[in-house]
Order: sequence, then C-alpha cells, then structure tokens
Amino acid sequence: GAQFDRDASGEFDLAREGGHSVARVVHAGGAATGAEIERALVEAVRHSDISTYEDYFATDLIVENGRCVGVKALDPAGAAVEMRARQIILATGGAGQLYSVTTNPPVATGDGVAMALRAGVATADLEFFQFHPTALHHPAMPRPLLSEALRGDGAKLRDSKGKRFIDELLPRDIVSRAIHAKLLEEGRESVWLDATEIHDFNERFPTIAGVLAEVGLDPLKDWLPVSPAAHHQCGGIVTDLNGATSLPGLWAAGETSCTGVHGANRLASNSLLEGMVFGPRAVDAIADGVDGTTPTGVMKDLLSSDAPWLKVDPILAPVVESPSMAVPSTDAAAGDTAAMLIELQSDMFKWAGVERSAESLASAAEAVTRTAVRLGNPEQLTRSELELRNLCQVGWVLLASASARHESRGTHSRSDFPDRDAAFAHRFFV
Repeated sequence: GAQFDRDASGEFDLAREGGHSVARVVHAGGAATGAEIERALVEAVRHSDISTYEDYFATDLIVENGRCVGVKALDPAGAAVEMRARQIILATGGAGQLYSVTTNPPVATGDGVAMALRAGVATADLEFFQFHPTALHHPAMPRPLLSEALRGDGAKLRDSKGKRFIDELLPRDIVSRAIHAKLLEEGRESVWLDATEIHDFNERFPTIAGVLAEVGLDPLKDWLPVSPAAHHQCGGIVTDLNGATSLPGLWAAGETSCTGVHGANRLASNSLLEGMVFGPRAVDAIADGVDGTTPTGVMKDLLSSDAPWLKVDPILAPVVESPSMAVPSTDAAAGDTAAMLIELQSDMFKWAGVERSAESLASAAEAVTRTAVRLGNPEQLTRSELELRNLCQVGWVLLASASARHESRGTHSRSDFPDRDAAFAHRFFV
C-alpha cells in the first residue's frame, strides 16, 4: 500500500491545510502524496489480472436502449475501436487545460464530462472551478504546485513591500482572490511566499525542494514567487453516493464526477480522499449487483420534480454532436489546433478565471464560440482536435452556469454580484 509520512513516534505526521481547523491531512514525501498513491495503485494493478490498454483515447459513450454499454476510442495508432462492458466507470479527471495557467497535466481536457454531456448524462456545478493560490510563478507548465502544507508549517504570503496581506490558511478561494486583488493593485504577476522560517524544509518537503532547485531557488534564503492557477474542477457528472450516474450502466469517480462532497469549494486534500472513497464504492456497488441510480445524495435533488435544470444555448451544436469516427490522417493543421488551444486558454484565464462578471463571461463565450466555429465538425478528427472539442463543450457549460449564477459563492466570484444570494443556494443541472 501507500507509505505515508510518520513522525518520530511512528504515528501519521498530520498536516493542517487551507480551510481545515486542525491538522488532519496525511501526506507522503512531504508534498508527493498523489505520486505515492499512484505508485501503490500501479503496483497493485500490475500484480492483478486486470487488463490495461495504455494510450487509448476514449471519444464517446456507446448508449443502446437507454443504457451505457461501452465506449468508442482511438487506439495508439489512431484507429477507431469500440470497447464494451456490462458496467462503465469514468475516471478521466478534470478540465484544467481550459486555462493558460494550470497545475493540471496536458491530458486534463474534460473528456469524461464532455462525453457524458453528449450522451445526455446529468452534470452539475461546473461553474465552480478552484484556483490554487500558490503555484510557482514560472514559465513551466503545468505550474509546479507549492503545497498548502508549506503554509500549514508557517510559510507567509507577502506583497511587494514584504507585508503580509491575508491569513494564509483561509479557504483557497479567499486566498486566491486576495492574491488576485493584490496583483491587480501592484501591477505585478506574482506575490511572495516566504518559507525561510521552515528550517527543515528540505527534509519535510524534498519533492518541492527539488523543483525549486531546478529553477535556482533556495527556500531557506529566497522568497518564492507564486500566483493562482486553475487547479480543481469542483463540478462534473452527477452521481449518487455509490458513484452511479443518471445513465444506467455508467458510473463516475474522482474529479470528473460531482458527488456533492465539495459543494461550491473544495477543502485542501479532499480530492485524493474523494477518489479513494468513491472509486471503491462504485466497484463495491457493481460487485453487489447494484444496477442503475438510487435516490441518494445529490441524486435526490436531480430526481425531484423541481430540479433546477439549466437550459444551455445550443450554439455549440457542431462541436457537441459526435462525429462519425474514422482513422485520422496526419494532422496537417496541428499547428493551427495548438494555436487555437493557446488562444482559448488565455481568454478563459483572463475572462472566466479567479474573478468574473457578465461582461467578462460574454467575452469568454465569444472566445469559445470562435474556437468551436474554427474547429468545425469534420468527418475525421485527430486526438488534439477531439480534446479541443471537449474543452469547448465543457467550457461552454461552465460559462452558461457562471452567467446564470448572479452571486458570488465558493470558487465562483463575480465582481458585479459580490455577495452570496440565498436565492441561488442550489445546483444548476445540465
């Protein structure tokens, strides 16, 4: 199993992170918890009879007679294939690649949510996208994350004059907005994270120390430049407490799902915990013969007669509709696709990032529409084009939901509606 850090007495070395009132977070290698869990899972899979198909790209769900029976995919050579099973679990992660500044890897293109939307599966809360306040401000992408555990151990946020300007352990949305406001006030691209008082930094956070060394920074001597980066998609495919979706035969877990545990904002480290809870729950439910949704958790709201469904303008129909798949030829327009992605990401970060308004969301919608129109719906789509199509679709629903939510709540902050409004104390289902 995963080997978590322990203190001198052999007990788990618990950390306190943003939004938590006490130290309750286990970690591994200081700030390499996800990598350690991944290592343990990969090792377990290698010693099982599970068949793995690496470098396959799922493109769409196969739905027959109102039931999900498989997925369409591209194999490593780009050939279209179908993979069928009695039960399908989506665990495809989030859509951080919607934004130019993100901690997410290049594969985080919202594929699971986009496939679900095209199949008519219910989603919710996509307007709530969490920005981590302290990503290392560096050209490298994805941005290296300077863990909340640093602030839990005493690291301080400072402005250009060296003054503290925020309680470092407030929830992430509050800290991100404070940094965003300070950057606008000072006309700078980063603030400082001062970790010089963490004298055992290299021992407690060896992974982060290694990243900093690569860019010539010494955390015991240097203040570290940080700024907010897109980090976690709080919404996604609506599931019950077992991970079942609104489509029989389809389950979801992890960041692609919307279990209801995060609400409008996620507490630090709860994403790994969510994946480790709801993935096994889905597997256990399937093994127990559960088939279809049950009215638990957020599903109760979804199945109620007055569920707040949000009607989304079908302007992206050419992108949303699934094309017929064929073996793609060499992507002659790969450069154009890459340029379109960069432009979309930049516009989304600028207009639909930490802070939003009706005007900025409209500008972001224009950017998504422009990208979708340029992409079109050819008979043959390469992987990069399919990923861009998925980002356009998820981005469009994010913007529609954000535009309809005339308030600020959790990770959704609007300068034209700065206060929380009880009239919006509900989810938007799409």
